[in-house]
Amino acid sequence: MPSPRFADRPAQPSEHGTVDALISQTRRLRGDVDAVRRDAVLDEDDPQNRWQRALCDLAVHQLDDLGAHLGQLKNGLPDDLPTTPGAAYGSAPAPARASAGSLLSRVGSAEWNLLTDEVSWSEELYRIFGRTEESGPMSLDELPSMVFAEDQSLLQAMVTDCLIDGKPIDGEFRIVRTDGRVRTLHMMGEPVLDQDGCTASMWAVLRDVSELRRSERAVRESRDSLQRRRHVERTERRVAVELQEAVLPPWRGSLSFAHGGPGAPLDVAGHYLPAASTGLIGGDWYDALALPDGDALLTVGDLTGHGVSATSSMAMLLGALRGMAVAGIRPAALMGHLNQLLETSVQPALGSAMCCRYDPARQTLSWAQAGHPAPLLFRDGTGRALARPDGVLLGATAAASYEEADIRLLPGDLLVLHTDGLTRGHDGDDSGTQRLLELAPRLAAARDAQDCVRSVVAEFGEAPREDDACVMVVRVGR
Repeated sequence: MPSPRFADRPAQPSEHGTVDALISQTRRLRGDVDAVRRDAVLDEDDPQNRWQRALCDLAVHQLDDLGAHLGQLKNGLPDDLPTTPGAAYGSAPAPARASAGSLLSRVGSAEWNLLTDEVSWSEELYRIFGRTEESGPMSLDELPSMVFAEDQSLLQAMVTDCLIDGKPIDGEFRIVRTDGRVRTLHMMGEPVLDQDGCTASMWAVLRDVSELRRSERAVRESRDSLQRRRHVERTERRVAVELQEAVLPPWRGSLSFAHGGPGAPLDVAGHYLPAASTGLIGGDWYDALALPDGDALLTVGDLTGHGVSATSSMAMLLGALRGMAVAGIRPAALMGHLNQLLETSVQPALGSAMCCRYDPARQTLSWAQAGHPAPLLFRDGTGRALARPDGVLLGATAAASYEEADIRLLPGDLLVLHTDGLTRGHDGDDSGTQRLLELAPRLAAARDAQDCVRSVVAEFGEAPREDDACVMVVRVGR
């Protein structure tokens, strides 16, 4: 019977959730089993009593492990997984045991009498070893014949320490059953001393823990696999972020294109908005570049995919775009070259892009697009989307051709260039474009391009987004 101090504990589970309730029940049960172990009057000479004590010891160890595992389940998977089992929780916990309901079905007992050479095995131990009772129990000398060669020295050391030095046995070894099946056994035992203090016999409890060890290996391997995957994801994200930061414009705040010749200068500002999941670093870009002839290159784009592959393809594409623009290639022809480059890339991808070339002398914007949202032009307090010239997605077909459109910009005009991740809703609609156009009064009252970008980010940056996005605001000086 349990000790009275454990008898008045409530049987109802905790109200703090299923796992908390299981933890509370495990603690109560552990206390009850420990009380049974303390209160029992054991006769060391009675094998049945020794068997009961061994079962109590096993149950206590089992409940300790169960409590530790439930605690891990409650706390959740740690952010930084250990490289060695148990390292995340201090010292490694003892191996977990199976549930109490399965103890008797996988536990056998044995006693070897050193004075009479008699050996007694329980019925279950015969089943564990795959032997028939007619074949009789195995002596200590015969036992290693069924043990793995690698584990024979371990078993011999445990038995020797028990018989010679009186040390208890607590260890595991593998056996090959008579039917060829390999099993892992956990052995606990103690020497039985005679009146002179000499070892008269040795008893042991042997438990088949094969399924348990397989489960533990599966948990360990899956945890290690998860650790490796998280490490790869963190590394890829860091590389993607560093590559993106290296490629996107290094300027912060507004960038002013002050041309020496006639014409209004440009005030430019841009911003990158990450996806709701910080792990999704995509291939979005924005760029503004002063060209040798005095023109300005303005471009935004988006490649499919995420991670290092997307950012590396974006870096390749943006580098090529800058080089061709510096060489004087016009936007429509430039889109065609980018399409060929992406279509023949070793990392196939699709991309949308828009390339604009602004001539400050003529105050003319020439632009082409490849499956990309049109620029939004804000003038006199209202906004509208420019009519798009023809152009298919980059990488969609090798025979694509692209048209070019021109528009004259006036002092005070404002252009908003963006990738579709900014305005696309969760259901794929484009209602965000109307929200952008409704910002016309705020954009008209803004002090500069950077202030306009802040207004756009305030409108679109707080809501969770499925994809990353870029926005660039270009204002023509007065």
